[in-house]
Amino acid sequence: MPEIRKLPELLINQIAAGEVVERPASVLKELLENCLDAGSRAIEVQLQQGGVKQIRVSDDGCGIAQEQLALALERHATSKIASLDDLERVATMGFRGEALASIASVARVSLTSRAQGAPHAWRMIAGDASPSPAALNSGTVVEVADLYWNVPARRKFLKSEGTEFGHCDDAFRRVALAHPNVAFQLQHNGRVSLRLSPGDLTRRCGEILGEEFIANVREVSAEAGGLRLSGFAALPAYARATRDAQYFFVNGRFVRDKLIQHALREAYADILHGARFPAFALFLDLDPAGVDVNVHPAKTEVRFREARGIHQFVFHAVSRALAVPIGAAAAVAERAPSSPQAPEPEQYRLAVHETRPNYDFERLLNPASGSGGWTPPTSLVPGLGTGFEDRRNLQSVASAGLALAPQAKLPPAVAGEEAPLGYAVAQLHGVYVLAQNAHGLILVDMHAAHERILYEKLKTVLDGAPSTQRLLIPAVFSASAKEMACAETQVEVFDQLGFEIAPAGPSELAVRSVPTLLARADIATLLRALLAELLEYPASDVISARRNELLATLACHGAVRANRSLTIPEMNALLREMEATERADQCNHGRPTWVQLSMNELDRLFMRGR
Repeated sequence: MPEIRKLPELLINQIAAGEVVERPASVLKELLENCLDAGSRAIEVQLQQGGVKQIRVSDDGCGIAQEQLALALERHATSKIASLDDLERVATMGFRGEALASIASVARVSLTSRAQGAPHAWRMIAGDASPSPAALNSGTVVEVADLYWNVPARRKFLKSEGTEFGHCDDAFRRVALAHPNVAFQLQHNGRVSLRLSPGDLTRRCGEILGEEFIANVREVSAEAGGLRLSGFAALPAYARATRDAQYFFVNGRFVRDKLIQHALREAYADILHGARFPAFALFLDLDPAGVDVNVHPAKTEVRFREARGIHQFVFHAVSRALAVPIGAAAAVAERAPSSPQAPEPEQYRLAVHETRPNYDFERLLNPASGSGGWTPPTSLVPGLGTGFEDRRNLQSVASAGLALAPQAKLPPAVAGEEAPLGYAVAQLHGVYVLAQNAHGLILVDMHAAHERILYEKLKTVLDGAPSTQRLLIPAVFSASAKEMACAETQVEVFDQLGFEIAPAGPSELAVRSVPTLLARADIATLLRALLAELLEYPASDVISARRNELLATLACHGAVRANRSLTIPEMNALLREMEATERADQCNHGRPTWVQLSMNELDRLFMRGR
């Protein structure tokens, strides 16, 4: 039987290094966290050959006293915790006391530091018995050279210089994003790669994630029960093909947590295409006792003590931010100060007033359902009379591909007011609504926009008794044997959704009542799509897990179709409904429903002012 023996200290540190020091980026992350724990306000990083040849990190923190320099390089030596109670309430970035020892076991490390009030600095080289005097104004400088010089097998696993620098750059940006009040500078092979001055979170996000990100986000700010979530969640139009723009921090620490990822996926579930990934920079703050960061040496995994509560808090906070109607978002933007470094998105710049006429788009599209909205004045479209009286003239113009409304006057009820999406002036090819607002031209995909409006309204169907409309003549359509059986066994599901359906023959189904919102939809097409959903998934799954997918199907088939000519009042009613509807910026499939073209953009197209 092999003899049991105690491992040498160097081998113990090298085993630990296998978990802590995965690549140069891991070293950089540990050193940056030490700088922040030292209270640094300015940090400079210098890399050589992607960090493999050298990593040099200097800061202006509190420094390390001469007598503690040697101890700083020993394993399980730290100034950040002293008891189990401290471990259960970790408030610093580092706490394990093994990073520097692990790094020193696989690289050449020197530590130069000048403590506050000390006459001069001292330098400690890993492996030496004692430190020696050195020159340094303040703070600490750590130099890590020749990573894995004594472990050639591990060095072979490192990638190319460019790849390793890319990982270092990512680690640098994550730390810098979480601390916008600290100045950072990154150099690679003598060239400055990134320089960040202290500022606010908006500015730091713009510098790291780009101005395009800032121009396509909704601000997240929620607080409840000792939890606080802040930051930015990008609109679905800014979705990415990869997860490269996803940053989530817990008490300032970048983490990858499955619970958080699931909550965010659910928040974007019905507004983002399944093949795309949302972008966000979110910061969760809570009592350190409520989260266990001592899960993995790399400290990127955490465990929440109230996992379900955290999940629901993050989900609802992001959902509410993304669900803000266009009009409300514009009102918030009017009150918020603008930042020259981080311009607000087009959706946020639009003006809005608290008083706005309530146009009923459904009634305008379906006059038989009763009067509603406003009565168009005779001067709405000069030369054409009212939108209703001269519909034939309007359609004759639209047959050429464009419904024109030259010099259209605003309805008296809204004259002098400004709406975020403006007022309609034309319809293009029966697909797009053209509107004018204070900033330029608005283009609206009318089917996608109406689909979102119907979808949000249909969400209330399963929460109460749906409003139904009795058909004067039942809609009869042919059905397969499976569809007939499904219709008979899922009567309760159809009743809950607002449909009254019954067999009309051996292979025919008759629909006698439909939800009021879908009264003008193609009943046969809509019911076949609904039956297909019910055949593929059991009723219990449709009503619970697949609730939103089912309602999205109904909304898609019930929305106004392309090539449907709309009058000016109908188009204006659609715009007003969009402004009051949650998540109206995108359809159920994650596509944008409207786009703003500013006057400057239009002027550039025609080279005006040049």
